[in-house]
Amino acid sequence: MHDFGLLVSRLALGGGIAAHGAQKAFGAFDGPGPQAAAQFLHGLGFKPGERYATAAAWTELAAGTMIALGLGGPLGPAGLISTMVVAQTSVHAKNGFFAQKNGVELGVVYSAGALALASSGFGRFSLDEALGWETLREGWLTTLAVAGGIAAGLLVLAQRDAAGSAQAPAAAPAETAPAETAPGAEDAAAAGQFIAAASEDRTVPADSPAAAGGNTAP
Repeated sequence: MHDFGLLVSRLALGGGIAAHGAQKAFGAFDGPGPQAAAQFLHGLGFKPGERYATAAAWTELAAGTMIALGLGGPLGPAGLISTMVVAQTSVHAKNGFFAQKNGVELGVVYSAGALALASSGFGRFSLDEALGWETLREGWLTTLAVAGGIAAGLLVLAQRDAAGSAQAPAAAPAETAPAETAPGAEDAAAAGQFIAAASEDRTVPADSPAAAGGNTAP
């Protein structure tokens, strides 16, 4: 029963985090896909977003698959813990603990499960057992792997602002419409259309629809 329980726990934990990785990498399971994931991480200050989204997606995929298969000893759990350190700190910590408020509860559960599997081993129904990789269950290796996973997550967080400032694109110069054609700032969408038209043709007849209806932002 002990080994069967470990198998079920591995499949649930590993399958769950691998599915999250597939959502980011491929858009599977109604996930955001690589482009939206990159934009999200870019907005969090992880720039370039494409690089961090790729790293997050494939870390989750690899860690989850290794856990589900019972392969690699503590390496899969350490990878999962690493992603949780980054995600919970950058997204969820400000919302408190409970999941209904988008807090850290789910991340804590994932991390606790990963730590339990890293400490106990994957059990008899695992590839590690089939391959005879008992040395991966050594306590010193587990400690080193888990500490390395935490350190890797903290390193990513430490690069968050530095990467953003180093990779931030230069701001494009602001384009304004002629003063006589700017009656107000009521509709930002119309303003964008008007400015785009003005950039192509600086001469806008006073009686044209753009001059009559276009508004510019202050």
